Amino acid sequence: MSSSTSVASQHVYWVPKESTETIHEIDIKRSRFIAYANRVESVDESRELLGRIRRAHFDARHHCSALSIGSKREIQRSSDDGEPSGTAGVPMLDAITQRAMPDGNNTLSDVFVVVVRYFGGTLLGAGGLVRAYSEAVSRVLDEMPLNKRALVQKFSVLTTAADAGRLNFGLRNHGIEVLDTSYGADSVRIEVGVFHEPEAISRLHEVVASISSGSAQVDARESTWIDLGR
Repeated sequence: MSSSTSVASQHVYWVPKESTETIHEIDIKRSRFIAYANRVESVDESRELLGRIRRAHFDARHHCSALSIGSKREIQRSSDDGEPSGTAGVPMLDAITQRAMPDGNNTLSDVFVVVVRYFGGTLLGAGGLVRAYSEAVSRVLDEMPLNKRALVQKFSVLTTAADAGRLNFGLRNHGIEVLDTSYGADSVRIEVGVFHEPEAISRLHEVVASISSGSAQVDARESTWIDLGR
């Protein structure tokens, strides 16, 4: 899906791919820092994940965490979980919010990171802890697969079975996100998503009219957030 820079900056951000959990471990002066990164869309979901990780590492000394949810990071949380104040949760959250994405923007969100620490017997000091927790999160984010998430206007394209294949191919070939295709007895409905800008909507109508010779019907529907390139 193509878009102008201004629209992309307002209505696009980066998220972890769905149904993936990324784990990375680093060792610093015999302390083990095991970082988990997951996609979440609610605080309750993050609590469930934290509970699962705590149970898996019940013998660890600390289970520190950081959370960012929403296209504008409307929800942000962090926890030091017993580490000196400001040495774990906040640096972890900073590693999320300050991370540069492939397009150069710092727009990573809908992510929950937990760092489990097994104490190795050597005190790291406040500065050492900040660096350790920051590095643990940075390393796990390096390995985390990403998707772009976009706010789009949904449209329903009603066409014939004879034109459905060409329309599906043509829409995708023009960078228009095809969300779903459903087949009825006498017609085929193709759901697509385009950015909220006049040029993108006009282009959709032009592409559909050209491929179907004006026979397909295009109806506007609700707006929704979707993962691009799924």
